Amino acid sequence: MAIVDQSQTNWGAAKRFRLILRESGTAKEMGGDDMSITVGIVDSIFMNALETGTSDIHLQPERDQLRIRYRQDGVLHDTGQLPPDQAQNVLARLKLAAGMRIDENREPQDGRIDMEFTGRRLSARASCIPCLNGEKFVMRLLDPQAMKVELPKLGMPEAVLRTWQKAIQVPYGLILVTGPTGSGKTSTLYASLHQLDSKTRNIVTVEDPIEYEYEKNIAQVQVTEKMTFPKVMRTFLRQDPDVMMVGEIRDPESLAIAVQAGLTGHLVLSTLHTNNAVETIGRMVDMGAEPYLIAGVIVGILAQRLVRLNCPKCREQYNPDPEEIEVLKLTPQELESGKISKGRGCSDCRGSGYRGRIGVFELIAGTPDVRAAIARNTEIGLLSEVANRQGYRTMIEDGKAKILAGWTTPEEVIRAVYTQAVD
Repeated sequence: MAIVDQSQTNWGAAKRFRLILRESGTAKEMGGDDMSITVGIVDSIFMNALETGTSDIHLQPERDQLRIRYRQDGVLHDTGQLPPDQAQNVLARLKLAAGMRIDENREPQDGRIDMEFTGRRLSARASCIPCLNGEKFVMRLLDPQAMKVELPKLGMPEAVLRTWQKAIQVPYGLILVTGPTGSGKTSTLYASLHQLDSKTRNIVTVEDPIEYEYEKNIAQVQVTEKMTFPKVMRTFLRQDPDVMMVGEIRDPESLAIAVQAGLTGHLVLSTLHTNNAVETIGRMVDMGAEPYLIAGVIVGILAQRLVRLNCPKCREQYNPDPEEIEVLKLTPQELESGKISKGRGCSDCRGSGYRGRIGVFELIAGTPDVRAAIARNTEIGLLSEVANRQGYRTMIEDGKAKILAGWTTPEEVIRAVYTQAVD
């Protein structure tokens, strides 16, 4: 991707974009001279990002410039740079838009930027931290349209999708989505909540941060220093909830409340950072949950990763190298019958060979046999054995199926699910 000097860009198209300030409950357009270089640069940074499907914007200070990088399909790309004199003005405008103090450059700051682009309402979660050469400013772009993704379009195998849809319709219990940061857990939870009837159920969420805003019937609470996950969860239990979505279980206290809520007639959906579905049980035990309580409350554990999709315009079949064949345990029959493909790179995919992303999944359902195994013993080998008898299929196996269908490459699946591939 070509790197451009953002300060030399033509700003004529900036009127399609507006920054919005919220003050005292009212929203108004952020001021600034439309013809100024700083306003134009900021508008251009956002517009270029929104037009190219960027998820995060990184403004990285270096000794003699401010480097601009976009994360697209999970990978960072250099897209431009600014000279130091213009960088200061750009950061000041972004801080103002995010509700940060522009005179504070020694402490980290967080904020939220609201904007309009071609008539659409969007926002960005902003974070600023002092570094050696200045302040690093990172923005996560939040598009309400992305929240409306439907569960069947996430890429779950049919059997996993059927089981998951049944799981989220149960009246009470604990449902977990696991995986590292950036693996699509929040999107899965949002898509799952869309399947639930919010007209007849009291649905509440506690998140840090609130990434997408529901239009109606769902109460969302933002975590703060005073309103922690455990504190909000306890308050929720006094508000007659049917369904409680917890952004992340981070500590033993939150886990204990979630388990008790699931046991006492509430459906709790949350996320946890573990490598795979089986390891989640051991992680919960490490955090202080009793195995017999986990066995009684667990409805389903979904582990997931995101892999990049082959560009539909330039993908072509190819033969994987011996190392990829060995790691993925591809058989001669699979190599012969599969449509293993790779993008060569074109203008549509910006030369990367990939365009868009899809999930790879594994799901352990809380069947009687699985619950009995959890109550007796939380050893990974035994749980895997019992889960396999229930039709459990690992992320590597789901990834293999997507490789053989020509959707993604062996390299992508190995990169995304590496913790299991080293076996």
